[in-house]
Amino acid sequence: MVRRSASAKAYMARYEFETLQVTSPTPHVLLVELNRPEIYNALNQELGRELGECFKRIHDDRHCRAVVVAGAGKHFSAGLDYQDLIKLVEKVSKPVNEPVDSSESLLQGNDIGRKAKFLNGMITYFQESFNSIETCAKPVIAAVYGNCIGAAFSLLGACDVRYASKDTLFQMKEVDIGMTPDMGSLQRVPKTVGNASLFKEMIFSAKKFSSVEAEKMGLISNVFADAETTKSAALELAQVISTKSPIAVQGTKVCYRYSRDHTVYDGLRFMANWNMTMYQSEDLIKGVTATATKNRTPSDYQDL
Repeated sequence: MVRRSASAKAYMARYEFETLQVTSPTPHVLLVELNRPEIYNALNQELGRELGECFKRIHDDRHCRAVVVAGAGKHFSAGLDYQDLIKLVEKVSKPVNEPVDSSESLLQGNDIGRKAKFLNGMITYFQESFNSIETCAKPVIAAVYGNCIGAAFSLLGACDVRYASKDTLFQMKEVDIGMTPDMGSLQRVPKTVGNASLFKEMIFSAKKFSSVEAEKMGLISNVFADAETTKSAALELAQVISTKSPIAVQGTKVCYRYSRDHTVYDGLRFMANWNMTMYQSEDLIKGVTATATKNRTPSDYQDL
């Protein structure tokens, strides 16, 4: 039995959630698992809220340097929890003469403005949970296996690196249930994949596609034999990242995201302003020395 120190227990206590399981397999690395395996890690309001809160904490966690996102059980995620979605939609579809509780009173009747405001808030609520992954300063690696459906596909788009097992089935299912994807897949994934035609084929038809097709499209960078191998490979990459300068790694993520959404010139000016400060960090000397001596460990650098 592995005994954890009091400080380690206190550290992990910051990451105790109902719908997420967060562990630290190696120093400076966190494994965040969607933890609703009984319903294939379907995303409900609580999971969305906790996912956002978790990555906001990770963003400010000086000890963490890389994150792996996975799913508990056999599947990454089945997408939105339909039972939860139905309850939300029912709030705006009740007829005027049907009793409602006080929390729903503003939605009673046919006032489009109030219904629209409620739906806007609901959609934004879920979007922010995935935004927190993209804006987290630490590199986020997704380990995907089993099913990756609908909103879970959008979650992938917010991650930096994506690995998948060869038996993974992907599906953009939203059009099948009469809705347009609104969790970020239409905004992020086109800036990631290299085959727009294949991507549009998937989102318009809602057909399932394999890891081979996902790799062909550029959505994932590596395919592995099974779930365990996929998760191990993601954790291995996270451990390698954890040995690099946190200033260099986190700065790279920030500057990459900025440059993606701006012109080349704007990106270069942003980079110059960023590095006129970061070049003065002691990490630069340590990095050069570690490269010259071929000896690099996480302890080379201070937490950031």
